[in-house]
Amino acid sequence: MEYVIRQVGDVSILDITGRIDLGVPLEFGTASRVGLQQVIRNLVKIGHKNFVLNLHEVVYIDSSGIGDLVGSATTVRKHGGELRVVNPSMVVRDLLRVTRVDTMIEVKPDEVSVLEAFSQSKASGASNP
Repeated sequence: MEYVIRQVGDVSILDITGRIDLGVPLEFGTASRVGLQQVIRNLVKIGHKNFVLNLHEVVYIDSSGIGDLVGSATTVRKHGGELRVVNPSMVVRDLLRVTRVDTMIEVKPDEVSVLEAFSQSKASGASNP
């Protein structure tokens, strides 16, 4: 599995390709291979708060991958941020629904709608004392 990070405003977008499963850590260029949760923890440590995981090119997720998704979302929330999923492939979308992960992690159909959701969250948070 590989990923590329893009920054749009204060949102870090990880475009992930391949599989999220046991024994297949994320790879970023020639950097060492680490799991999804470790990538998120490292980004949180350096100040990233809001994340989008673009799962359009992910072809498979096993139970350990589901655990990584949930654990990553928990880590981000503990640090005052949000993690959302965008554009999952049909197989991944069905798996997120069956495992009910889509009730814990917001899933949006496209990047525009997920970035709008972050903007709305920020606006509603700013208006609430």
